[in-house]
Amino acid sequence: MTLPKVVAVVPVYNHELAVPAVAAALRAHGLPVILVDDGSDEPGRRALALLAQDGAVRLVQRPVNGGKGAAVIAGLRAAQELGFTHALQVDADGQHDLADVPHFLDASRREPNAIICGRPLFDSSIPLVRYCSRYITHVLVWLQTLSFSAVRDSMCGFRLYPVRPVLDVVDQDGVGTRMDFDIELLVKLVWRGHELCWIDTRVSYPTNGVSHYRLLSDNLRVAGMHARLILGMLWRAPILLWRRTRRAVRTRTANAP
Repeated sequence: MTLPKVVAVVPVYNHELAVPAVAAALRAHGLPVILVDDGSDEPGRRALALLAQDGAVRLVQRPVNGGKGAAVIAGLRAAQELGFTHALQVDADGQHDLADVPHFLDASRREPNAIICGRPLFDSSIPLVRYCSRYITHVLVWLQTLSFSAVRDSMCGFRLYPVRPVLDVVDQDGVGTRMDFDIELLVKLVWRGHELCWIDTRVSYPTNGVSHYRLLSDNLRVAGMHARLILGMLWRAPILLWRRTRRAVRTRTANAP
């Protein structure tokens, strides 16, 4: 079996204070890094250019901010062009516990066709409104996938993808390019029958963290996405239910004495 060739992809928008430590932690795990500058201001551009002087850190520059999804997609395309088969998506603000990177890499070696997803374990730093809103999203994603277990968390941006299947979804089905990206991508991967594997990982919100979530426009965008996904689920419901039934039969058979 050919081992996955993995690169870290980090979308960056004005996170010049946090991203150097993120890049250093990824490099400490032996990973090459693609930083995607999503139209950062001048201080951010300077910080990223300095980091890119390391030959193991490549910089992809987007002149205009297009959103997290657009930046991740640009990073995945760059990863594919450079010959990488897999990409570890990590946020630039330092909220992910990068000590867990080896667990993601090990899981991908065992299941190279699977999407390895972080299931966040939050500490007390998470804002209450974000904690509650996640559960609203969980319920909607359960409905969109007709499963309580297929997607255990759709919002965590700590994931390891096989690059080609994700770009197939992007190019053939379309996904949101801003804060709707993480959610919509996982739902559409489930619709295509891809396996999602889950790793518990600690997540904290830095006290000096910078959030680019725009309360009105992003909430409207996410609401519209959920409406489209529910409509998309309706005509896919027969095959989603058939897959779930087949999986349950296989599980019972495997557990039979």
